[in-house]
Amino acid sequence: MGSSSKKVLIIDDDTRNIYALRMVLKAKGYDCITAMDAQTGLQLLADQPDIGMVLMDMMMPEMDGYEALGRIRGDARTAAIPVIAVTAQAMVGDREKCLAAGASEYVSKPIDQDILLDILKNKFNM
Repeated sequence: MGSSSKKVLIIDDDTRNIYALRMVLKAKGYDCITAMDAQTGLQLLADQPDIGMVLMDMMMPEMDGYEALGRIRGDARTAAIPVIAVTAQAMVGDREKCLAAGASEYVSKPIDQDILLDILKNKFNM
């Protein structure tokens, strides 16, 4: 399957964010799986090689998105999977920090659905 997979893993500790993202993505034909914490998300990535994209909340308790990104990029099985970093408060330098940590792209909350769908379609051919 590879990059042609339309399966998106959403890792976010806020159920409202997960719900909103799932609604948008499902309506556009994406298959969504979700994790409420980074540890679970990493396990899902290891177990399901057909995941084509990760939407990662950067601010989570225990393991944050930066640490999780480091683990994804450090694992040969998951290193090539595109990860879109999602941050709640867009601060100056956030985008650069996320990209430097290994994110493929960056969006801030509240997520603009059109921008997100545009990124999935145009940048990652999903």
